[in-house]
Amino acid sequence: MRLAFAGTPETAVPSLEALLDSRHEVVAIVTRPDAPAGRGQRLVASPVAQRAAEAGLEVLKPPRPRDPDFLARLTEIAPECCPVVAYGGLLPPAALAIPKQGWVNLHFSLLPAWRGAAPVQHAVLQGDEITGASTFLIEEGLDTGPVFGAITEPIRPTDTSGDLLARLAVSGARLLVATLDGIEDGSLAAVPQPSDGVSHAAKITVADAQVDWSAPALRIDRLVRACTPAPGAWTLHRGGRLKLGPVRLLPDDVGLAPGELAADRSGVRVGTGSHAVALGEVQPTGKRRMQATEWARGHRLAAGERLGGS
Repeated sequence: MRLAFAGTPETAVPSLEALLDSRHEVVAIVTRPDAPAGRGQRLVASPVAQRAAEAGLEVLKPPRPRDPDFLARLTEIAPECCPVVAYGGLLPPAALAIPKQGWVNLHFSLLPAWRGAAPVQHAVLQGDEITGASTFLIEEGLDTGPVFGAITEPIRPTDTSGDLLARLAVSGARLLVATLDGIEDGSLAAVPQPSDGVSHAAKITVADAQVDWSAPALRIDRLVRACTPAPGAWTLHRGGRLKLGPVRLLPDDVGLAPGELAADRSGVRVGTGSHAVALGEVQPTGKRRMQATEWARGHRLAAGERLGGS
């Protein structure tokens, strides 16, 4: 089939690579406009746009997918199908109507579970043991369209959302190609999603990523892993923000109050609402990432000092 691929972040690149290696013809890509990045806030093309340029593909970067010039150009390109992976823009009916086989989305959950912007983060946050990826036909509702296929992926006890998403991006790319193959040869039909089992995965904000040390240790562990690498879990220490990497559960250590710090040669422990956790990597504002033991030595922690307060 003749394809226009829509995607933006690094997560979408494996799917683009798989489509370029498939029997289908990728004639253009649709991605978000260049965005400021780095200390200089220089405009940088998306990872998908960069890979597309290397492949010599036409790159469309509409400010909004309802832009008339974009719709006119997509109509001229005449794709038979538009596969989508993490594009990041709401597609209007006028765009949905252009390809005769529609827009086929690769979504990183087992639909109808975790519809929305952050399915992988919410699966980790809620302690799901199994997740996966689904391909479905985009319609006007939020991730409500009929499903073509799915694959499953176990969530490991130490998985961050970044770890899990990296695996799903690769296995999901294979699913996307297989879905398009089935659509082309007529062997695959989309099936409506069931009405039960629906859950929603709203974007996790920086405010959501602040650790509440009065919560149980297991909840804190899941929150930090869910927010790694983005938006990044954090806490307050001496009036500044301290970013946190994944922590380690210490089931037998209950001697610290919530947020209370204890450091020795074996590591840095923090009390929670249940039992203590050991800090891994931390990053003070304006500083590099470092092991918590190095951070603690540099700050000369006082007895009874706590995280989470001023």
